[in-house]
Formats: sequence, structure tokens, C-alpha cells
Amino acid sequence: MSGLFQYSVAERLMRYVQIDTQSDPLSSSFPSTLKQKNLSQLLVQELLALNLVDAHTDEFGYVYATIPANTNKAVPVICFCAHIDTAPDCSGTNVKPLLHKAYNGEPLVLPDDANIIIDPEKDAYLAQHIGKDIITASGLTLLGADDKAGVAIIMNLVEYLYHHSSTPHGTIKILFTPDEEVGRGTNRLDISKLGADFAYTLDGGALGTFEDETFSANGFTVHIEGVIAHPGYAKGKMVNALKVAAAILDQLPKTNLAPEVTEKKQGFVHPVRVEGLAEKAMIEFIIRDFETAQLAEHQACIKQIAQQVINQFPGATISFTEEEQYRNMKEIIDQYPFISKYAEEAYRKCGLPFNKEPIRGGTDGSRLSFMGLPCANIFTGMQAIHSKREWVGVADMERAVDVLVQLVQVWEEKGAGLTK
Repeated sequence: MSGLFQYSVAERLMRYVQIDTQSDPLSSSFPSTLKQKNLSQLLVQELLALNLVDAHTDEFGYVYATIPANTNKAVPVICFCAHIDTAPDCSGTNVKPLLHKAYNGEPLVLPDDANIIIDPEKDAYLAQHIGKDIITASGLTLLGADDKAGVAIIMNLVEYLYHHSSTPHGTIKILFTPDEEVGRGTNRLDISKLGADFAYTLDGGALGTFEDETFSANGFTVHIEGVIAHPGYAKGKMVNALKVAAAILDQLPKTNLAPEVTEKKQGFVHPVRVEGLAEKAMIEFIIRDFETAQLAEHQACIKQIAQQVINQFPGATISFTEEEQYRNMKEIIDQYPFISKYAEEAYRKCGLPFNKEPIRGGTDGSRLSFMGLPCANIFTGMQAIHSKREWVGVADMERAVDVLVQLVQVWEEKGAGLTK
């Protein structure tokens, strides 16, 4: 990167996180919260100021923009994507970002809640940031680096290319999506209007990581019909659906197939919501595994448990519904090995390791890959996401900008003639 260039990624992140964009899994609108559009509109203004004349946001809150090619080579159109919403797990209202200059390696007690401590004994990655700047929230909210760090990195790339117009690159598409955190980030995306051939999300973690593999995911719901009666005269009549639900939850595996006891390539079943009355109840699960075929086996496990329980409650009945959420993007990306190969070269040109890791979750890239836009994931530096202890290293974000600058040049140099 040019020594004369001043990174803006930290300043951008600190501005963007102050705009509340928390999504809502219980909303039926799209986007799930209108406030997400506030950031969409700001980003369009900033993109237009950087001469991306087609930058716009649509009724759903997506942001589309194009950096025209400055090469005569026929190279594929590359998209960089990040999501604007923050997770519903922790408040994103009135985020107060704090820049900790030259982190000294000691525990960070966040000022608005002394019980929220970012402790290097519990977060080993902090040791790599001693003497470097990091950004946190104040203790009352998440930070929102997931994924506003990705947004800021892409915006910093746009700014760099605006000021360094001689940097060779093909056509680049910019995409910012709403509602990724509630699993709907691509539901209303106009993939033909986007017009990209291959893509990278900026939604990863530690420096040097690269992700081309995610969970496959289903939603799965157990519906319980009890038998209702007046509680004063319920003897021998009532079958309480809530008690059935509680019994099912109690019988779920405790030493395997649960998020709290699994890691690496292990899948899980995870109850995320219970709702109901004595008459009717439901349990919502998310089912995750790196092997898509295993999802059906995990669902069969829940069905077996539920059936064994319901047999103990004569008169009650159960039924099940399932919903495909996303699939392991590796199934698609493996068909285009140059997506990873070019990224690895860009990392190397920046003096970075290239650490391939599977994501124990999903990204917009999972859905995009199966929509015809093969899409891998690049690091941003974000850590302890979805929590009040979330933080990000400024140097990590800056290195991600460097990677994107090198990556567009690698595609320009080597990508001629590649097609899907």
C-alpha cells in the first residue's frame, strides 16, 4: 500500500457503528427493521462522493454500486459484499465506540459497565495486538464490527481506488446487504442486476483467515397439541403442551450434538425459541452440520426424542416442519479453485499467512454461492462478536484493505478468460 495513503477504516467503523441497524428475527417485513436503511442511505452518499455514479439503494435496503474496469482485459466481474445489520443477540442501540490507542496488554474494563471486561487470559488473540490500536464498545452494547468492519474495509478499498486510479482492475461490484444476521440477507437480492461472476464477503475473523466452507443449515420446528381443560376440573383430562415441550428439551443430548459441547467439524441441534400455552406449544431448532446429509439424521434424532416423550402424554400429538436455510458453500466453491488461489496470492503479497478455516455458522456467501455467485469469505479482524465484549484490531482491518487492493490486481493479471 502506498505510504502516502491514509487508511480511513477505523474512522469509518466508528461512525457506522453509531447507526443502529439491529435486525429482528420476529419481524415479517423486509428489511426486518427500517432503521437499517439509515446506513444504506449514508453509504450511497459516500459512494457517490467517491464517483461511483450508479450507487443506489432499493426499497429493501440493499446497496449496489460499480467501480468500472480500467483494463482492456476480459476479466470476470468481482463483487465485494458485507452486511449492514447487527445481531439481535445483544443491544445495538446507542453504541459508543472507543478507540484504545496502543493497547497495553492489560484487561480492559469497559467504562459503562465495570462487569464487562475484555480479558487477555480468556481471549488469547488480544496478545497479538499489544502496542496496537483496538476498538471496543462501552460495555452496554455490542460493537457492531460484525459486519460494519467489513463495510468499512470495502469502503476504504473504494476510497483507495478513487485516489489511485492507475491500480489495474476489472469491473468491481459493491454490495451491502440487510438482514444477514436473521438469515435473510439474500432473500430480495436482484442477482441479475448485481451482475457479478465471483464474489468475496468481508465477514471473517482473525488476521490471515480465509473461509470457503460453512455449515449447512436447516430450521426445524416441533409443534405440540395438548389437551386443554379448566384447571379446576382438569384431573384425568388436561395434557399440558408446555410440559410436553419441557420434557422434550430435557431429553435432548447433553454430551454431544449441542453447541456448548461441540467444536471444529462437529454438528449440532440447538433449540432457539419456545413459545406456547397449555393448549399448544412449539420448539424451534436450528440444525447445523458441515455434511448436508447429516441434517436429516439430526432431525431424526429430535423426532425420535419427541415421539418417545409424547408416548408418555396420552392425548397429546406432535407434528414437525423443516425449512432449508443455507448450504455449505464449499460444495460450489470447490468447482472454482482459482477463487481461493487468487486470494492466497493476495495474502502472500501482503506478507500474510493464508489460514483456511471452516465457519461454524453461515454468511451471505453461503446463499450467494447457491444462487449462482460463488463466494468465499475474507477476514476483518472482528472478535467476540454478538456480545458486549466484541472488539476489533485496527491493524487487522487495515491489512484486509491491503488484501483487497492486491486481490483486484491479481484478478486483473490472471483472470482473463475465466468463466463459471
